[in-house]
Amino acid sequence: MDNSNYKSGFVSLVGRPNVGKSTLMNALIGQKIAITSNKPQTTRNRIQTVYTDDKCQIIFLDTPGVNKAKNKLGEYMLSIAERTIKEVDVILWLVEPTTFIGGGEKHIINELKKAKAPVILVINKMDMVKKADTAEVIKTYSAEYDFDEIIPISALRGNNTKDVIDCIYKYLPYGPRYYDEDTITDQPMKQIVAEIIREKSLHALQEEIPHGIAVVIDSMKTRDSGVTDIDATIICEKDSHKGIIIGKQGSMLKKIGSNARYEIERLIEGKANLQLWVKVKKDWRDSEVLLKNYGYVKDED
Repeated sequence: MDNSNYKSGFVSLVGRPNVGKSTLMNALIGQKIAITSNKPQTTRNRIQTVYTDDKCQIIFLDTPGVNKAKNKLGEYMLSIAERTIKEVDVILWLVEPTTFIGGGEKHIINELKKAKAPVILVINKMDMVKKADTAEVIKTYSAEYDFDEIIPISALRGNNTKDVIDCIYKYLPYGPRYYDEDTITDQPMKQIVAEIIREKSLHALQEEIPHGIAVVIDSMKTRDSGVTDIDATIICEKDSHKGIIIGKQGSMLKKIGSNARYEIERLIEGKANLQLWVKVKKDWRDSEVLLKNYGYVKDED
């Protein structure tokens, strides 16, 4: 391979909650790494994935949705998103196809104005609007910021996602591969498994509960037979939430466990024996000690 013409770099996906950042990243990588949900605060940490082909290697940073912080967890998530914007080679800003620019979008625009990297506006969910409306959306956003590129896509349907890769390639610096070509994430397997369990909980539980849960992998070991034993604890904030998560005669916990096990087995390409527990830790999202224990607060370099 001729390294002199090879390109590589870091690309940040930013945007408000639920615009489809994780869906797009999974589509570009070709494998599910980031969890997806229609509830805010799905992505809590910066998730790093790697796209590699013969011309370039792109390290994607999927950041938490930019939203007003309501607790220490929210502050941490916001700081990650803002810090990532300043550290990368290219910025992808995902928005929905609407002409309304709210407070969240205006906050992102202010952060983008401080950034030095080229900014590509990605208008997602284009399958939900008429083509004639696209021009108005582009006009509205172009009046707010001078974007280097604008791409309308549907991450869910895979429409125009290849254009995103081609567009990023134009702005990447020349450089080496940072990861082996078969690497798709730097996330530890335990963290991916914990996120899968949290995703299945998000899908199954009522609106007010998902924000207040975390998942901790207590142990994960593979037997000689190839079966992986996983003990995991779902942390919630209230005793009433614990009852809902467990469900009548354990029905909800069984549903979460069954759905999670199916996806974990696809991920590890083997059998999994998943045991789930539920613990109450009141107001853990405002406790720096507990946030750190659950992997959300990292020491600054």
